[in-house]
Amino acid sequence: MDEKLLNTVYNSESFRNQGHTLIDLLANHLERTLSGSSPKTIHWKNPEDELGLWKDFLEQGNLSDFFPQILQRTTHTHNPKYVGHQVAAPAPIGALTGMIGSILNNGMAVYEMGMAPTAMERMVCDLLGERIGYDTNSRGILTSGGTLANLTALLSARKAMVDTDVWNNGHTHKLGIMVSEEAHYCVDRAVKIMGLGEAGIIKVPVTDTYTIDVEKLEPYYQEAKKNGVEVFAIVGSAPSTATGIYDDLEAIGQFAEKHNLWFHVDGAHGGAAIFSKKYKHLLSGIQLSDSVVIDGHKMMMMPTITTALIFKEGKHSHTTFTQKADYLLTHTDEEDWYNGGKRTFECTKSMMSLHWFLMLKMYGEEAFDQNVTTLYDLAMDFEQLLKKDDHFELAFEPQSNILCFRYLDDALNPEELNTLNQSIRQVLLEDGEFYLVQTKLRGIHYLRTTLMNPFTTTEHLSQMLEKIKSVAEKLLAKQLS
Repeated sequence: MDEKLLNTVYNSESFRNQGHTLIDLLANHLERTLSGSSPKTIHWKNPEDELGLWKDFLEQGNLSDFFPQILQRTTHTHNPKYVGHQVAAPAPIGALTGMIGSILNNGMAVYEMGMAPTAMERMVCDLLGERIGYDTNSRGILTSGGTLANLTALLSARKAMVDTDVWNNGHTHKLGIMVSEEAHYCVDRAVKIMGLGEAGIIKVPVTDTYTIDVEKLEPYYQEAKKNGVEVFAIVGSAPSTATGIYDDLEAIGQFAEKHNLWFHVDGAHGGAAIFSKKYKHLLSGIQLSDSVVIDGHKMMMMPTITTALIFKEGKHSHTTFTQKADYLLTHTDEEDWYNGGKRTFECTKSMMSLHWFLMLKMYGEEAFDQNVTTLYDLAMDFEQLLKKDDHFELAFEPQSNILCFRYLDDALNPEELNTLNQSIRQVLLEDGEFYLVQTKLRGIHYLRTTLMNPFTTTEHLSQMLEKIKSVAEKLLAKQLS
């Protein structure tokens, strides 16, 4: 066996040289994209062509081209014309905390495999609990994404609220949760993973403004009971992913208390508004909840993927995954908050607390306030731009940095309008200057923007609207011809 290869793999001087080259490359990329001098947000290729390119690269590509090619062939979230999915334009410091986490590779299942990040995680979660409005009994964990965090919260809810031991003995009767029909699809997925089935998710309709219809909570709850479903939890969206509209958390909290239900808030996207002096009112009632999810990689400028799950009563963060693993998880009578493997679905997880801790240390909570407030304000300004232009129609008045709209043409029927807006989005994707996404609400196809970059301005958004009108005119002219 040639052991020289392993020496090459772990050569520190090679790492130093490659690292310096990469940092320079990334710094130049950051400068170009933030300034808007990069002409494209995405260089679109269809999947088969992209696959073929990388197959060729693996066989005969020049190694020195690897990092430049990655930059060329990925979506640039730091470009002010990126208004697409709900991921942050991450603060550059996150690249450095990510690097140290990757090189140290402490898995964090037990305290000695991640002493520093475990202590930081406790401090971050305690701070979030305080800002939510919980008392000192609250505890939290960091985990890999909102989907996993929401699943964990609902498992905790079932453990706490259902009399039978489902974890060890399985289901003995029908169980269910209540949630808005506009809630993120991961809630539906969690219910299916938990084995509750289609009947186990009671989807409550939304109002004309896309917030959960609190007047329908009681009749939908009673109907579920009539059908033999034991409802044990209710989820409030803060906000809904498709619309960015917040549910009435105050009303949901009161309903949950009335029926002794676990109240969970999916604040993966907008929970960070607890730091915004201007917009924290949107989360009024969050303090009534039993658990809250907040993503660091959405509105808090961190790299993917890091999510906080905070419990009002810390004991619930310790009981969800009770099991025996003598080689790793030993029983203790005291609260061993420092052994994360007992408290998360994950055993191994990244040192994600470094992102949160260093952001707080370097910039303080004010950075979170400014980011949320700047982006939510921008959405309100974008709303006014759209209202002044007869070519566009808003789906709703925005509450957050998510806004849905569509191009209008009075000569087209509803199906033709849907097709036109779908085509506009595809043309923009292939053009690559702007990156936005799409959604369907009540059968109507909308263009959907999530304003994630604090350096996006109304001028950028005006340019995008002009481009959309130009694309629409060309598409309609082609259709007529």
